Amino acid sequence: MSDQLRRLARLPLRDNLRGLEPYGAPQLDVPILLNVNENTHPLPDEVREAIARDVRACSASLNRYPDREFTELRERLASYLGHGLAPGNIWAGNGSNEVLQQILQAFGGPGRSLMSFPPTYSMYPLLASGTDTRYIAGSRAADFELTADSAARQVAERAPNIVFLCSPNNPTGTALGLDVVEAVYAAGEASQAIVVVDEAYAEFAKAGTRSALGLLPGRERLIVSRTMSKAFALAGARLGYLAADPSVTDALRLVRLPYHLSAVTQATANAALKHVDALLANVEDIKAQRDRIVAELRRLGLRPAPSDSNFVFFGGLSHPARIWQGLLDAGVLVRDVGIPGHLRVTAGTEAETTAFLRGLEDLLAAESDAAPR
Repeated sequence: MSDQLRRLARLPLRDNLRGLEPYGAPQLDVPILLNVNENTHPLPDEVREAIARDVRACSASLNRYPDREFTELRERLASYLGHGLAPGNIWAGNGSNEVLQQILQAFGGPGRSLMSFPPTYSMYPLLASGTDTRYIAGSRAADFELTADSAARQVAERAPNIVFLCSPNNPTGTALGLDVVEAVYAAGEASQAIVVVDEAYAEFAKAGTRSALGLLPGRERLIVSRTMSKAFALAGARLGYLAADPSVTDALRLVRLPYHLSAVTQATANAALKHVDALLANVEDIKAQRDRIVAELRRLGLRPAPSDSNFVFFGGLSHPARIWQGLLDAGVLVRDVGIPGHLRVTAGTEAETTAFLRGLEDLLAAESDAAPR
């Protein structure tokens, strides 16, 4: 037992939190950080200047509480998403994790359940524990795919109160077909399940991939969550949001903390949304590096999953922990997601991607040379 767990064991924690460890990816001082799916491109100068200007302006009224309804931000987010959405369809929080937590606070809790389909975003069960919501782990096929029939059958059998569908999925990177969302929504009718499609990486999806935003009309129990952390390169600003029927945003008002979005956060996000084109200009370059990684990994004899995100999940490694350490020693940090034979790497800049690929190729060659003949 770690020292941290020993200290926690002395406290009167809730039973469902005992033995758990907090979420956390390694934060190491390494030249090339490709482990947490950040946008590694810096903010364009014009965006940084706009944010600085607007934050400076809002500082004159920091002695007052911010706009509790973050009106301008909801208007700008609705305009960005399109699909006929209005400000009443929009909700935002301090990162999409807070938005998901608020959904669980409103619709989960004791005696209720959340279902998702591992391997998927590792925060889902932790968010469930934090809200005392029972977590149900669904299953995927051996290749990590999730079909409409399989997902719907599992939802019908387990009757969860909430379902989280991650698309593109983290850590595998592959987008779900909308038939999966439609089937899960229909299967959840009996239990009146809230269905959340977590589209944190939607802007990186391949051409022709359809967003679940188009399914919102007429589906009161459907929620689509997004973030400004990834494509918008604003991970440090902590702004996540969702689109749903206005009744859902009304429900979230019941559980949000007073004035939960600071004036600085709102000013930062609003300034960024005035420069959408500049912020998203790097997305195509990131997608190109992602596709380059996929092609090179295949050339090296590995098995990358099809990716609609800004990262690549790949298998075929005999010693993933050894490869992870070797890359770290070479100054490149990637993610060991705990799945045997697999690692995950963020698509960075061209130079960062080159460093990863060269380091990996060298390590694989050294493994091959050391193998018995």
